[in-house]
Amino acid sequence: MAKSKKSSTPINLSDPQYFLNRELSWLEFNARVLNEACDDRTPLLERLKFLGIFNSNLDEFFMVRVAALKQQVEAKVSLLTPDGRTPQQQLDDIRSNLTPHVKKEHQHFEEVLRPLLANHGIHILNYIDLNQKQRTHLDSYFEEQVFPVLTPLAVDPSHPFPFISNLSLNLAVVVKNPDTEEEFFARVKVPSVLPRFLPIPPELGDQNSEKPAHWTGVPLEQAIGS
Repeated sequence: MAKSKKSSTPINLSDPQYFLNRELSWLEFNARVLNEACDDRTPLLERLKFLGIFNSNLDEFFMVRVAALKQQVEAKVSLLTPDGRTPQQQLDDIRSNLTPHVKKEHQHFEEVLRPLLANHGIHILNYIDLNQKQRTHLDSYFEEQVFPVLTPLAVDPSHPFPFISNLSLNLAVVVKNPDTEEEFFARVKVPSVLPRFLPIPPELGDQNSEKPAHWTGVPLEQAIGS
């Protein structure tokens, strides 16, 4: 029997096909965190925690890794990674890889987790869903507690775009000068000293469920935006 000849061609261990991209590999790890949040075998509150971990991981990813890639693009760095990607190619691949994951996260929360929470008496409502009593309560809270600590920063030729601090929540708004009727684009930072969700007393009623509400709240940014 003739013996098979072994290939004498050496393997090029520098070939990009033998390497995984560091950034895309990290996104795949974070996708597994998202899968835990979407697994119906995971307890409900744990699923919410996994969604929070998924998002906080992305916050750090963009602050550190994506920011570094953007700096490389601006500096016109053309050095390839071991897997053969330029900084711009990495940014493009990050976008295409991450977009379906973020879409899946939002869809799962809105269509699955939010209704499940409501079934357990926990109602995270949008401002538009509130009944009149709830709106009156929230509007009063806004006037007394929220409005005094808001500081819109206008953006115009004499005021450059303000610095946006990491992990801050901001609203882009249009404000009007009551005297001249002139409109300005402004940025409003959501104050971190206030609760992330504004609770509404259960006795004000909930129109979304026949079951009694244990907790009802509205995101702070919706109270500001409305």
